[in-house]
Amino acid sequence: MSGHSKWATTKHRKAAQDKKRSALFGKLSRVITVAAKEGGDPNPDNNATLAAAIAKAKSYSLPKDKIEVAIAKAFGTGEGANFEEVDYEGYGPAGVALYVEALTDNRNRTAADVRSAFARSGGNLGATGSVAFQFERRGQIRVEPTDLDEDELFLLVADAGGEDIDAGDDETLVYTAPGEVMGVKAALEAAGVSVMGAELVMEPTTETSVGVSDAKKVLRLVDQLEELDDIQSVYHTMELTEEIAAALEAD
Repeated sequence: MSGHSKWATTKHRKAAQDKKRSALFGKLSRVITVAAKEGGDPNPDNNATLAAAIAKAKSYSLPKDKIEVAIAKAFGTGEGANFEEVDYEGYGPAGVALYVEALTDNRNRTAADVRSAFARSGGNLGATGSVAFQFERRGQIRVEPTDLDEDELFLLVADAGGEDIDAGDDETLVYTAPGEVMGVKAALEAAGVSVMGAELVMEPTTETSVGVSDAKKVLRLVDQLEELDDIQSVYHTMELTEEIAAALEAD
Protein backbone atom coordinates (compact mmCIF):
# COMPACT_ATOMS: atom_id res chain seq x y z
CA MET A 1 0.00 0.00 0.00
CA SER A 2 1.27 3.46 -0.81
CA GLY A 3 -0.07 5.78 1.86
CA HIS A 4 -3.74 4.76 1.59
CA SER A 5 -5.87 2.00 0.21
CA LYS A 6 -9.41 1.86 -1.13
CA TRP A 7 -9.52 -1.91 -0.75
CA ALA A 8 -8.88 -1.60 2.99
CA THR A 9 -11.91 0.68 3.35
CA THR A 10 -13.99 -1.81 1.37
CA LYS A 11 -12.68 -4.68 3.48
CA HIS A 12 -13.72 -2.89 6.69
CA ARG A 13 -17.19 -2.11 5.29
CA LYS A 14 -17.74 -5.70 4.16
CA ALA A 15 -16.54 -7.12 7.50
CA ALA A 16 -18.95 -4.85 9.39
CA GLN A 17 -21.83 -5.89 7.14
CA ASP A 18 -20.98 -9.58 7.43
CA LYS A 19 -21.41 -9.33 11.22
CA LYS A 20 -25.04 -8.29 10.64
CA ARG A 21 -25.78 -11.00 8.08
CA SER A 22 -29.47 -11.45 8.89
CA ALA A 23 -30.23 -7.75 8.56
CA LEU A 24 -27.95 -7.56 5.53
CA PHE A 25 -29.94 -10.27 3.73
CA GLY A 26 -33.07 -8.19 4.20
CA LYS A 27 -31.36 -5.10 2.78
CA LEU A 28 -29.99 -6.99 -0.21
CA SER A 29 -33.41 -8.48 -0.94
CA ARG A 30 -34.97 -5.01 -0.83
CA VAL A 31 -32.42 -3.70 -3.35
CA ILE A 32 -33.18 -6.60 -5.70
CA THR A 33 -36.93 -5.99 -5.44
CA VAL A 34 -36.60 -2.28 -6.20
CA ALA A 35 -34.14 -2.89 -9.06
CA ALA A 36 -36.44 -5.45 -10.65
CA LYS A 37 -39.48 -3.17 -10.32
CA GLU A 38 -37.77 -0.03 -11.61
CA GLY A 39 -36.15 -1.91 -14.50
CA GLY A 40 -39.51 -3.40 -15.42
CA ASP A 41 -37.98 -6.79 -16.19
CA PRO A 42 -37.30 -9.79 -13.90
CA ASN A 43 -34.55 -11.05 -16.24
CA PRO A 44 -31.13 -9.65 -15.22
CA ASP A 45 -29.91 -10.14 -18.80
CA ASN A 46 -32.28 -7.35 -19.80
CA ASN A 47 -32.04 -5.29 -16.60
CA ALA A 48 -28.51 -4.06 -15.82
CA THR A 49 -29.47 -2.58 -12.45
CA LEU A 50 -31.00 -5.87 -11.37
CA ALA A 51 -27.93 -7.76 -12.61
CA ALA A 52 -25.68 -5.57 -10.45
CA ALA A 53 -27.97 -6.02 -7.44
CA ILE A 54 -27.92 -9.80 -7.84
CA ALA A 55 -24.13 -9.84 -8.26
CA LYS A 56 -23.71 -7.89 -5.03
CA ALA A 57 -26.18 -10.13 -3.21
CA LYS A 58 -24.35 -13.27 -4.34
CA SER A 59 -21.05 -11.85 -3.09
CA TYR A 60 -22.60 -11.80 0.38
CA SER A 61 -23.98 -15.34 -0.07
CA LEU A 62 -27.66 -14.42 -0.32
CA PRO A 63 -29.35 -17.75 -1.15
CA LYS A 64 -30.81 -18.27 -4.63
CA ASP A 65 -34.33 -18.81 -3.29
CA LYS A 66 -34.26 -15.46 -1.48
CA ILE A 67 -33.12 -13.76 -4.70
CA GLU A 68 -36.02 -15.35 -6.58
CA VAL A 69 -38.53 -14.31 -3.89
CA ALA A 70 -37.19 -10.74 -3.95
CA ILE A 71 -37.64 -10.52 -7.73
CA ALA A 72 -41.15 -11.99 -7.51
CA LYS A 73 -42.16 -9.34 -4.97
CA ALA A 74 -41.44 -6.62 -7.53
CA PHE A 75 -44.26 -7.85 -9.73
CA GLY A 76 -46.72 -8.84 -7.01
CA THR A 77 -48.59 -7.00 -4.31
CA GLY A 78 -46.00 -7.34 -1.58
CA GLU A 79 -42.96 -5.39 -0.51
CA GLY A 80 -41.18 -3.24 -3.04
CA ALA A 81 -44.03 -1.14 -4.39
CA ASN A 82 -43.70 1.45 -1.61
CA PHE A 83 -39.93 1.74 -1.28
CA GLU A 84 -38.01 4.67 -2.72
CA GLU A 85 -34.36 5.57 -2.99
CA VAL A 86 -33.22 8.49 -0.83
CA ASP A 87 -29.69 9.84 -0.41
CA TYR A 88 -28.37 11.78 2.60
CA GLU A 89 -25.25 13.91 2.76
CA GLY A 90 -23.32 15.40 5.63
CA TYR A 91 -20.09 15.83 7.52
CA GLY A 92 -18.85 13.58 10.30
CA PRO A 93 -15.96 13.92 12.77
CA ALA A 94 -12.89 15.86 11.53
CA GLY A 95 -14.87 17.23 8.59
CA VAL A 96 -15.05 13.91 6.76
CA ALA A 97 -17.81 13.96 4.12
CA LEU A 98 -20.32 11.10 4.11
CA TYR A 99 -22.75 10.02 1.39
CA VAL A 100 -25.54 7.73 2.60
CA GLU A 101 -27.86 5.69 0.37
CA ALA A 102 -31.20 4.45 1.68
CA LEU A 103 -34.28 2.54 0.55
CA THR A 104 -37.22 3.59 2.67
CA ASP A 105 -40.99 3.47 2.91
CA ASN A 106 -40.99 6.39 5.36
CA ARG A 107 -38.80 9.38 4.54
CA ASN A 108 -39.50 11.14 7.84
CA ARG A 109 -38.45 8.16 9.94
CA THR A 110 -35.27 7.55 7.97
CA ALA A 111 -34.27 11.21 7.94
CA ALA A 112 -34.75 11.43 11.71
CA ASP A 113 -32.65 8.31 12.30
CA VAL A 114 -29.85 9.53 10.03
CA ARG A 115 -29.88 13.03 11.54
CA SER A 116 -29.68 11.52 15.04
CA ALA A 117 -26.67 9.37 14.12
CA PHE A 118 -24.82 12.38 12.70
CA ALA A 119 -25.65 14.48 15.76
CA ARG A 120 -24.45 11.82 18.21
CA SER A 121 -21.10 11.68 16.42
CA GLY A 122 -20.65 15.45 16.50
CA GLY A 123 -21.33 15.74 12.79
CA ASN A 124 -24.02 17.49 10.79
CA LEU A 125 -26.54 16.30 8.21
CA GLY A 126 -26.37 18.63 5.22
CA ALA A 127 -28.59 19.61 2.33
CA THR A 128 -28.79 17.71 -0.96
CA GLY A 129 -25.64 18.44 -2.95
CA SER A 130 -23.59 19.52 0.05
CA VAL A 131 -21.05 16.69 -0.34
CA ALA A 132 -22.11 14.77 -3.47
CA PHE A 133 -19.62 16.74 -5.57
CA GLN A 134 -16.82 15.06 -3.60
CA PHE A 135 -17.82 11.61 -4.93
CA GLU A 136 -18.27 9.93 -8.30
CA ARG A 137 -20.33 6.88 -9.23
CA ARG A 138 -18.21 3.95 -10.41
CA GLY A 139 -18.51 0.23 -10.97
CA GLN A 140 -16.45 -1.87 -8.54
CA ILE A 141 -15.58 -5.54 -9.04
CA ARG A 142 -13.86 -7.53 -6.30
CA VAL A 143 -11.60 -10.32 -7.59
CA GLU A 144 -9.57 -12.99 -5.83
CA PRO A 145 -5.78 -13.20 -6.20
CA THR A 146 -4.82 -14.48 -9.63
CA ASP A 147 -1.78 -15.92 -11.38
CA LEU A 148 -1.69 -12.75 -13.50
CA ASP A 149 0.69 -10.06 -12.33
CA GLU A 150 -0.64 -6.55 -11.78
CA ASP A 151 0.29 -5.32 -15.26
CA GLU A 152 -1.30 -8.33 -16.96
CA LEU A 153 -4.48 -7.92 -14.95
CA PHE A 154 -4.64 -4.20 -15.77
CA LEU A 155 -4.29 -4.93 -19.50
CA LEU A 156 -7.09 -7.50 -19.28
CA VAL A 157 -9.30 -4.99 -17.47
CA ALA A 158 -8.48 -2.20 -19.93
CA ASP A 159 -9.21 -4.43 -22.94
CA ALA A 160 -12.58 -5.28 -21.40
CA GLY A 161 -13.48 -1.60 -20.99
CA GLY A 162 -12.42 -1.14 -17.36
CA GLU A 163 -10.66 1.90 -15.96
CA ASP A 164 -8.33 0.98 -13.10
CA ILE A 165 -7.33 -1.63 -10.52
CA ASP A 166 -6.32 -1.36 -6.85
CA ALA A 167 -4.41 -4.43 -5.65
CA GLY A 168 -4.57 -5.59 -2.04
CA ASP A 169 -3.25 -8.59 -0.15
CA ASP A 170 -6.53 -10.53 -0.10
CA GLU A 171 -8.33 -9.13 -3.12
CA THR A 172 -8.07 -6.67 -5.98
CA LEU A 173 -10.62 -3.99 -6.77
CA VAL A 174 -11.38 -3.36 -10.42
CA TYR A 175 -13.00 -0.04 -11.33
CA THR A 176 -15.20 0.69 -14.32
CA ALA A 177 -17.63 3.29 -15.62
CA PRO A 178 -21.10 2.59 -14.13
CA GLY A 179 -22.47 1.13 -17.36
CA GLU A 180 -19.50 -1.17 -17.94
CA VAL A 181 -19.39 -3.10 -14.67
CA MET A 182 -21.28 -6.21 -15.81
CA GLY A 183 -19.44 -6.39 -19.14
CA VAL A 184 -16.04 -6.19 -17.47
CA LYS A 185 -17.16 -8.75 -14.87
CA ALA A 186 -18.13 -11.17 -17.64
CA ALA A 187 -14.81 -10.64 -19.45
CA LEU A 188 -12.83 -11.33 -16.27
CA GLU A 189 -14.78 -14.51 -15.58
CA ALA A 190 -14.29 -15.64 -19.20
CA ALA A 191 -10.52 -15.17 -18.70
CA GLY A 192 -10.58 -17.41 -15.64
CA VAL A 193 -10.42 -14.67 -13.00
CA SER A 194 -12.47 -15.49 -9.91
CA VAL A 195 -14.92 -12.66 -9.23
CA MET A 196 -16.07 -12.21 -5.62
CA GLY A 197 -18.67 -9.53 -6.27
CA ALA A 198 -19.67 -6.56 -8.40
CA GLU A 199 -21.62 -3.42 -7.53
CA LEU A 200 -21.98 0.30 -8.12
CA VAL A 201 -20.27 2.48 -5.52
CA MET A 202 -19.58 6.13 -4.76
CA GLU A 203 -15.83 6.78 -4.77
CA PRO A 204 -14.36 9.93 -3.18
CA THR A 205 -12.62 12.24 -5.64
CA THR A 206 -10.62 13.88 -2.85
CA GLU A 207 -9.72 12.21 0.44
CA THR A 208 -9.67 13.80 3.91
CA SER A 209 -6.62 13.22 6.12
CA VAL A 210 -7.41 12.37 9.75
CA GLY A 211 -5.64 10.90 12.77
CA VAL A 212 -6.28 7.47 14.26
CA SER A 213 -8.63 8.80 16.97
CA ASP A 214 -10.82 10.66 14.49
CA ALA A 215 -10.73 7.72 12.07
CA LYS A 216 -12.25 5.49 14.73
CA LYS A 217 -14.97 8.08 15.37
CA VAL A 218 -15.79 8.24 11.66
CA LEU A 219 -16.00 4.47 11.38
CA ARG A 220 -18.22 4.29 14.47
CA LEU A 221 -20.59 6.69 12.72
CA VAL A 222 -20.45 4.54 9.56
CA ASP A 223 -21.29 1.46 11.62
CA GLN A 224 -24.18 3.25 13.37
CA LEU A 225 -25.62 4.32 10.04
CA GLU A 226 -25.25 0.85 8.52
CA GLU A 227 -27.13 -0.63 11.49
CA LEU A 228 -30.24 1.31 10.46
CA ASP A 229 -32.69 -0.93 8.59
CA ASP A 230 -33.27 1.57 5.77
CA ILE A 231 -29.61 2.31 5.04
CA GLN A 232 -28.05 0.41 2.14
CA SER A 233 -24.57 1.93 1.76
CA VAL A 234 -22.40 4.52 3.47
CA TYR A 235 -19.42 6.14 1.74
CA HIS A 236 -16.86 8.56 3.16
CA THR A 237 -13.89 10.65 2.06
CA MET A 238 -11.57 9.59 4.88
CA GLU A 239 -8.08 8.59 3.78
CA LEU A 240 -7.24 5.20 5.24
CA THR A 241 -3.48 5.31 5.85
CA GLU A 242 -1.25 2.40 6.82
CA GLU A 243 -1.21 3.73 10.39
CA ILE A 244 -5.00 3.80 10.60
CA ALA A 245 -5.36 0.39 8.94
CA ALA A 246 -2.91 -1.09 11.45
CA ALA A 247 -4.79 0.50 14.38
CA LEU A 248 -8.09 -0.93 13.14
CA GLU A 249 -6.56 -4.38 12.74
CA ALA A 250 -5.28 -4.17 16.33
CA ASP A 251 -8.73 -3.40 17.80
